[in-house]
Amino acid sequence: MARDCTPRIPDDFHLTETAPVPASIEISQAAFSCAHEVGLAFATSPPAMATVTASGIRGPLLLVGQWFDARLMAELRRLAPERIVAAGFDERILSEALTGFTVEPLAVDWQAELPSGGTTAERVWLVDPATPPAPLTALGLQLGAAVVAVEGDLRAASAEVREMIAGATTVDVLWDSEAGSAWQLDVVRRGDEIPGGGQIMFGDGILRRLVAIYGHPVTSALGVLGEQGPDEGVDRLRSIMEGYGADGSIVLPTFEIIATVASAGAGRDGDYSSETKLDVIRPWIEIAAANDVYVVLDLQPGRTDFLTQAKIYEEFLRLPHVGLALDPEWRLKPDQVHLRQIGTVDAAEINRVADWLAGIVREEALPQKLFIIHQFRFSMITNRSLIETPSELAVLIQMDGQGSLGSKYNTWNALTLEPDADQFWWGWKNFYDEDSPTATPDQVLELSPVPVFVSFQ
Repeated sequence: MARDCTPRIPDDFHLTETAPVPASIEISQAAFSCAHEVGLAFATSPPAMATVTASGIRGPLLLVGQWFDARLMAELRRLAPERIVAAGFDERILSEALTGFTVEPLAVDWQAELPSGGTTAERVWLVDPATPPAPLTALGLQLGAAVVAVEGDLRAASAEVREMIAGATTVDVLWDSEAGSAWQLDVVRRGDEIPGGGQIMFGDGILRRLVAIYGHPVTSALGVLGEQGPDEGVDRLRSIMEGYGADGSIVLPTFEIIATVASAGAGRDGDYSSETKLDVIRPWIEIAAANDVYVVLDLQPGRTDFLTQAKIYEEFLRLPHVGLALDPEWRLKPDQVHLRQIGTVDAAEINRVADWLAGIVREEALPQKLFIIHQFRFSMITNRSLIETPSELAVLIQMDGQGSLGSKYNTWNALTLEPDADQFWWGWKNFYDEDSPTATPDQVLELSPVPVFVSFQ
């Protein structure tokens, strides 16, 4: 009775071996109960692998290391092939090593090349760029798998690679990667992007600058955002953004919404902060999503802590286009009141918020989320060098001082020349009424480091 050696790939099969020789055996064992033919080639010879692949063998390709080891020989006996097609071997060695098998030696076509992968594949194997691609490419042809080299953060891969990963039925990460790769793969598979494209906010070859209007939705007294509704706010952003892409950056329009407002009175809860209802902010969130606008929710917590207030707006922070800003100027100690003292926050409290926010990013498989801390005095952030910058977040310090350009430049230089400055991204704030004069786009882009976030109040 004729054997049925048709390959059958289990739906739940995942390649776990990273070395070519054991990987070829793992695939063979998973897909083939037997084989009419088996191909053999040295794992170090791409032309030999291409020659065997081009021969159209009816069975698996097994790769050989320095010699025919026991595991390889055991797999050949299990498959019991009627013929072995081997390229790149000395015929005498073949006859000695493969006694009892019918072997057909093939001359290596040294010009032969393995087919290049397309832009789609049912299976994708992600490998370290240092991994020689040819062996896994040759093995992947048997399963319809594409081999994709990705260096570093998966979210920073090209759009084409991310689309391939998102579209594949099965994706295996074939390197001993950092613990973050699993959740980063989830982000790529889900496919949500930052407005304007991509899953990393800044860096990794991405030139992006957010330009924002700042304020509260129901009053113009706290900034220009409240001077119009959200639809008109989108239009206003389009004009404000002009000139901020002169260095080649993608300019992302942004609403920076004061979600909790520092208040003169203690209020019912005694925290000297007024929390804006979600339904007041929701239209801005929805219109932003419909117009590729980013949103930053700004907290002025008074005598409560930042994390307590951030959790009020968790529903919004679970969206891919909403980030968070902390304003230490309005973080009071128990015996302080606003406008008599400048508030302050320690890195430990900031880190509690960052850890919570990063957890949301992982849980929801979101693209990198913007996390801003305002500062115009050293005293506003204690132990700044201890602020954590998890890869789930783009952590940015915004210099939001006001006054003459000269004084603002001095503040900028003082804050950005600190030894810890290079661990953060940096933002600048323009005030229409309090600055004299308001900095032009050219003046902002001449700053060092170059701001990647610019807001207008």
